Amino acid sequence: MTTMPNDLSAFWMPFTDNRGFKAEPRLLARAAGMHYWTPDGRQLLDGTAGLWCVNAGHCRPQIVDAIAQAAGQLDFAPTFQLGHPDVFRLASLVADLTPEGIDHVFFVNSGSEAVDTALKIAFAYHRANGQGERVKLIGRARAYHGVNFGGISVGGIGPNRKLYPVLAGVDHLPHTLNIAEQAFSRGQPAWGGHLADELEAILQVQGPDTVAAVIVEPMAGSTGVLPPPVGYLEKLRAITAKYGILLIFDEVITGFGRLGTPFAAQALGITPDMITMAKGLTNGAVPMGAVASANFIHDTIVNGAAPGIEFFHGYTYSGHPLAAAAGVATLGLYREEKLFERAAGLIPYWQEAVHRLDGFPGVIDVRNFGFIAAVEFALRDGAPGARGKAVFHRSFDDGLLTRMSGDIIALSPPLIASEAQIDEIVDRLGAAITATA
Repeated sequence: MTTMPNDLSAFWMPFTDNRGFKAEPRLLARAAGMHYWTPDGRQLLDGTAGLWCVNAGHCRPQIVDAIAQAAGQLDFAPTFQLGHPDVFRLASLVADLTPEGIDHVFFVNSGSEAVDTALKIAFAYHRANGQGERVKLIGRARAYHGVNFGGISVGGIGPNRKLYPVLAGVDHLPHTLNIAEQAFSRGQPAWGGHLADELEAILQVQGPDTVAAVIVEPMAGSTGVLPPPVGYLEKLRAITAKYGILLIFDEVITGFGRLGTPFAAQALGITPDMITMAKGLTNGAVPMGAVASANFIHDTIVNGAAPGIEFFHGYTYSGHPLAAAAGVATLGLYREEKLFERAAGLIPYWQEAVHRLDGFPGVIDVRNFGFIAAVEFALRDGAPGARGKAVFHRSFDDGLLTRMSGDIIALSPPLIASEAQIDEIVDRLGAAITATA
């Protein structure tokens, strides 16, 4: 694990410039707490919780031990017509964290699968409710909802969509970022709530009685951290409720303490009809995702069906024993160490720290929401992404892991970060920005 492999050719890497990476590889060999180490022993401070997921820090013994015990006791158990104790235990623990009235949890293996599952649930609900004509979906520009066909269809990132056929009957709201109006906002920007009114315009064209669901990330993450404008999500909730359309919050990134509460829904005081989740559910230790569904949706599909299978959907590894064990241990760790409350207490310090990067060379925006932030750079020499890539590489070489999205550097440290480590993240990033200006 700690040595450089001799051959990098066999692994076709996801979302990666494979040729560029293999010409100049950057590898991670081990991790603990707030840090990674490279094969040659260099330490990196983790400014991104891995990939938005290691909220409790790396290689926590409680999670490691739970996975090891599960592997030695029950390596696999099907959940088709069968079950095992931990998956029911985990579902109850998740339901305890979701908003009131969202008490049913369907397990999958990733955020991508969670999104496609939520869309299927939406179609199944309307069909069971006698409204089978509701077959259209509405997403949002610059949205990321995974890479399965449903997710790329409702998603709004061009490169994810242009190479593949997408579902028919999908429309998109405009995205909410306007740097001219919102630059250097702290938390939710004041400008932009009116953009939710575009949903009414779309519905008048599509016909509101043909739309099954609207899906949005409370905060768009992978596209560069787009906080929701004040009043925006409230308007979406009101419009969808008005027309009987389901509202899905994709909380794969914002779930499990990232905003100082279990989910963004609680931080914002808005209850959707479904919540998708993954990443922080198991602290990234074992792949797992889930959909939490409102009781009325579950009851309409399940209790209203004829005897037998009510919802024809699932995966071989839905609720896998190792993933369930990791989830139970992770949620226990969040609770015992009060990590959500800890994150809430750190958010003001975090906000002040990241906004120290205002004025650094090439920086055109710094924005934050909860325990997340993004720094956006001006385009360099007509080469989109060149400045962001340079900062990403320099940060890595100088001992800081960040997340690059074009000319945007995103930050989302583990919730165990100290104030000193927050300062270290910001100082190292600032040095990398200056060095690559």
